[in-house]
Amino acid sequence: MFEFHSDKSRYFEMQRVVTHDDIIPFIERNTGACSGKRVLEIGCAEAGVLKAFIDKGNIGTGVELASYRYESAKLFLKNELEDGRFFIINKNIYDINDPAAEFGSLFDIIVLKDVIEHIPDQPKFINRLKLFLKPQGVIFFAYPPWWMPFGGHQQLCVTKLLEKLPWFHLFPSFFYKFILKSFGESEATINELLSIKSTGIIIETLHSILKNEKFEVIDEQFWFINPIYRMKFGLKSRLVPSLLAYIPYLRNFYTTTHYILFKMK
Repeated sequence: MFEFHSDKSRYFEMQRVVTHDDIIPFIERNTGACSGKRVLEIGCAEAGVLKAFIDKGNIGTGVELASYRYESAKLFLKNELEDGRFFIINKNIYDINDPAAEFGSLFDIIVLKDVIEHIPDQPKFINRLKLFLKPQGVIFFAYPPWWMPFGGHQQLCVTKLLEKLPWFHLFPSFFYKFILKSFGESEATINELLSIKSTGIIIETLHSILKNEKFEVIDEQFWFINPIYRMKFGLKSRLVPSLLAYIPYLRNFYTTTHYILFKMK
């Protein structure tokens, strides 16, 4: 496993910087200045993404299911929590039936960064986001398409070879599991990677879900080199060339992260 996955302070800062430098400008080019808004992040982890929004003058709210990450977020954003610029709950969003009552208001912006690829029954989940969104609000996703070289999150492997081995997550499940076990990966890691295999999503599947659930795509970006790789690996971020970005299905193999902004029709 890469060391930044266990260094929560460094990972928090990575998330803050990439949100400030890349995600917020992408949203702003479609919505105008991102300030004075209510922002919800689902699966906020340590809340580095929300920190960037709060620093821009927004009110940030996080929903985090993992208790240890919920507690970490409260520590990282202790000052913002105390002065009312940040709120967080340790809950499953399916247990929130009246978001306006739970949070005091609906949201102008909903953010999921590297989360949608972990969620089962994605059509049901995406449809539920309507309950949290103001009528003119927008939703932003950033995620690795399943077919990209490391879409299986194999960087979680302890084995040095496997954490750097592209595309082997695309093997059939039985063979994928055999490889992981043969290299001595733990049962917990194997189960997590197989879970991701069951929920991984490609660009065309997401587009189909959004169309069926009556959402309209506002804008999207296809990154050949994910902006966060600047801090992870010292690589310069780079968009997929425009002609290659619009080749259906094939683009999933070389898009390392897909930014997409959408709204209700």
